[in-house]
Amino acid sequence: MEKQTKTMLRWKTDLIVLFVLISLAFWINQGMEIKGLYMDDLYLWSCYGEQSFFQFVFPMGSTRFRFLYYLFAWLELALIGNRVWLIVPVNIVLNVGIAFTLYQMAHRFSHSASVGVLAGIAFLFSRMAYYQIGQLYGLMETMATWMALGILYQLCEYLNGEGRAKDRCFVAACLLYVGICFVHERYMVLIPLFFLVLLFHRSREIKMWLWPAVSFALVQAVRLITIGGLMPAGTGGTNVADTWSVGSAIRFAASQVAYLFGINAGPEHLNGQNFRQSPIWILVLVGIADILLLALVAAFVVSLVRHRITRPRIFQTCVLFVGFIGGCIACSSVTIRVEMRWVYVSYGAALLFLSWIYGVMTELLLKKGMLLHAVPYLAVIAAYVMVMAPVELYYRQMYPNLYYWPNQQRYNSLAEETYGTYGQSIFGKTIYIVGNQYEMSDFTADTFFKVFDKERKAENTQVVHIEDIWEAGVVTEDMLILQEEPEFDRFRDITETVRNIRCRSVYGYYRDGWMDERAEIRLMAGETGQIELDFLYPRELKPDQWLTVYVNGEPVQYLELDENQKAVQVQVLPFERVKLEIETNFYVEDAQEQRGEDRLAVLLALKAD
Repeated sequence: MEKQTKTMLRWKTDLIVLFVLISLAFWINQGMEIKGLYMDDLYLWSCYGEQSFFQFVFPMGSTRFRFLYYLFAWLELALIGNRVWLIVPVNIVLNVGIAFTLYQMAHRFSHSASVGVLAGIAFLFSRMAYYQIGQLYGLMETMATWMALGILYQLCEYLNGEGRAKDRCFVAACLLYVGICFVHERYMVLIPLFFLVLLFHRSREIKMWLWPAVSFALVQAVRLITIGGLMPAGTGGTNVADTWSVGSAIRFAASQVAYLFGINAGPEHLNGQNFRQSPIWILVLVGIADILLLALVAAFVVSLVRHRITRPRIFQTCVLFVGFIGGCIACSSVTIRVEMRWVYVSYGAALLFLSWIYGVMTELLLKKGMLLHAVPYLAVIAAYVMVMAPVELYYRQMYPNLYYWPNQQRYNSLAEETYGTYGQSIFGKTIYIVGNQYEMSDFTADTFFKVFDKERKAENTQVVHIEDIWEAGVVTEDMLILQEEPEFDRFRDITETVRNIRCRSVYGYYRDGWMDERAEIRLMAGETGQIELDFLYPRELKPDQWLTVYVNGEPVQYLELDENQKAVQVQVLPFERVKLEIETNFYVEDAQEQRGEDRLAVLLALKAD
């Protein structure tokens, strides 16, 4: 009965913590959204939209073989469909999953639910979550972070466990290792940790040594078969072998260590704002947080010395944590730059390390009957989280400085001004964009709108860049005209404005092309001054059907409608604003509606290029 009560209490606590983490995550990330895809995200979708399941999940001959990630990406894209706006909420929920897992791990390591909650909250607040939340590809980093922390946890359980249970933890860690290598290959670097814990445990079981060896060999064999090589590809299409150097690796590793201590050590396009540009109050808070961390570590060392602790497991576990964090830092330091998203897993491991340190210290105090002396340690961890919270929120406000952010905002705006406003009717239209300062690629122009089509085709939807509105001609129902606004990283729909400038119906002419027996139109000619009027009568013709076209009050064309479709041209001065008047001596006798004072007569398509 007592056991059931404890289990129920634990479940209730976990549910409350989960609710708090979910609420906090959505509040922290409330400014992030994805409405349109671009660059890597758009390319990933294009592969999903144009390839078969097996081609997408198992890309043979590619530079990377991440089939486990591609499998979950396929499932995510299938779930989301053309509802692009769901990407961020899904990413937030997944990030909460990591934070909740971190809470449970930290709870076990620290023997304190409070420390576990603080670890989960600190993880969610971190500015390093920008990519996991704000990009479709964030799923890859989320999966890798989740699995990497799982490897660390299972190895800790093996190192400090007893009996067959610990062996199962080691096997689980090996399986996670195989999986993570097919999510992101940089985590292959973690393999020495498996042999390290076996050495620490003085394992003499051959099968235990074979597990990591076979796992590593399997990963390499699959990579060799599928991509034809073993060397991991670098960032941005580079090759690690070509870009790696000792000096840059040391510099990048040092910057990652600085990130762990709250210091933005890189350029602002990678972190939002370099610490040298940060306000003094941010630097003071970061300094206080680092002092708190150092105080906790110092208290840990003093506690070990004071209680004359010589247990090798404590020191070995410290080596495991440091080795894991060092491995994650090392594998992110061999390419051309360091992005904050790569430090996120190290930050999660550091939070677990702090939780474990707290657990060791409280365990020592408990044996001495001095558990109340652990309260200051808990206060230090709580103070660290509270001090860093405003720092993280401040740096989150700097996200617009990140290298990908302006383009994401632009394509969010493009989606909002087109599909967000017109819905499915956007398909089949020609979208004219005045200007091309955003340097939209042909691939983006061809693919962007397919994302919103359930059939993934967006047939006859075209994007055309023009230098000014005069190149678009008279605005028709199968056109949209957008204006780039680089100062705001957005597009603006100017279709109605251009429509009224180029062609405004005074009476008798309607957007769908229908014209009454009499109509007056104010029109601006294009650079050639040529105006083309294309008439279509959708009924059986009768004898003696005539049209008269007036320009500025003067009759210029008398047209006998002896064919159902007939066109005439009128020449005026370039860019001249003219008054067109059209009169007919006929009308559609069986028309089901009458829109103006006169009856519907004919369909008219105007061109003035």
